[in-house]
Amino acid sequence: MRVKFPLVPTGRAVWLAALAAPVALLVALIAPAAWLVAPIAAVALILAVLADGLLAGKLADWRFHAPDNAEVGEPFALTVLADIAGGAPGKVEAAWQCDPRLAPGGRATARLARSGDGASWNGSTELIASRRGTGELSRIWLNWSGPLGLGARQISQPLDREVRIWPDLAPIRSATLQALLRDAEIGLIARRQRGEGTQFEALTEYDAGMDRRRIDWKASARHTKLYARENESERNNQIVFAFDCGQAMCEPVDGVPRIDRAVTAGLTAAYVALKGGDRSMLFGFARRPMVATPFIGETRAFPKLQEAAAALEYQSEEPNFTLGLATLSARLRRRSLIVLFSEFTDPTSAELMIESISRLIEKHIVLFVTFEDTELEALRRAEPESMDAIAGAVTADSLARQRQLVHERLRHMGVDIIEAPHDRMGFAVIDRYLRIRRSEAIAG
Repeated sequence: MRVKFPLVPTGRAVWLAALAAPVALLVALIAPAAWLVAPIAAVALILAVLADGLLAGKLADWRFHAPDNAEVGEPFALTVLADIAGGAPGKVEAAWQCDPRLAPGGRATARLARSGDGASWNGSTELIASRRGTGELSRIWLNWSGPLGLGARQISQPLDREVRIWPDLAPIRSATLQALLRDAEIGLIARRQRGEGTQFEALTEYDAGMDRRRIDWKASARHTKLYARENESERNNQIVFAFDCGQAMCEPVDGVPRIDRAVTAGLTAAYVALKGGDRSMLFGFARRPMVATPFIGETRAFPKLQEAAAALEYQSEEPNFTLGLATLSARLRRRSLIVLFSEFTDPTSAELMIESISRLIEKHIVLFVTFEDTELEALRRAEPESMDAIAGAVTADSLARQRQLVHERLRHMGVDIIEAPHDRMGFAVIDRYLRIRRSEAIAG
């Protein structure tokens, strides 16, 4: 198929034409006999645009690269290479039409630079996906102008490319987490911890300084010597990462929805739990349950959790805590640690949430995780420069007090609470999980 390269005027040519119009009008008013100057100048400008466009050269070949996969909130690059022959292009640009989740407004641009032998041009632009899902790259435009910058040639081609946007796993790859997993004191690298826990491991001779409650009196009587029990730290605990996918969780925090921030924190903690020998499960709900995985017990099955997290949809409706948490409770056959990522905006939804959590806490341990509301705190501390600012501060203070009251009620019920900024939430969840795990409360 033969590709056409239509000639188009550049922005510089349009500005020259716009500036020439009042000059032509002034000439017609001052010297009517010289009116021929205006059409001659217009023709000259048109000829200059055509000549400059022809001098831009022809596009011999072009190539485009985009990754098949990206992670929400993490940068990725679109790259284009063009070979322009038989001319002297002054500026080469590329533009893409894409899904708004890939670029604001569904549009991305890049400036190409000359490379190699002078006929090759390449350029790239960095995008940051704002939501999970599949983002489509539907069309690309290439535009290259002549040496005068008056005329340009361009093509427009469909792309039909898709970029699959996954949950962000950058914290799992971070050096900080890898150092945490190598820490011998934490004991997460498939080794046995003796001396504490609930599972019997071995008998050892009693030494001064040992806890007397560990003495096995029956074994000591048989051997006429004091023996103490060594227990192995509890493993194979069930850890459930539950995500509220309702409207409040879909609001952005630093450009990324809360639910995606929560998914990153949850998957990071799930990876640590799998490394520690525990079993992890993902559960998502809004008005009704959406995603529920079986318990995963090994790190090589971690991609199943990642795929399930990618399937969590954004919902513009309030979550049904009663149905969602009742469904989760019915799936659990033994005592588990439930890490619930949620957010509430009004007392009514908070009351329903508290009622549902109260039923979970009877059999399970619940860790409630929510985001630190920096916007609310900023409104509370805003300078009272106007009546609007004062009204906003009063409203924000009232909401903050309601939020604190809900947290206090949850604590009195025995719910552990984490309220942290999004960039520290993952490690806050890991620290609390490890503390609960060491206390042997999950197995209790």
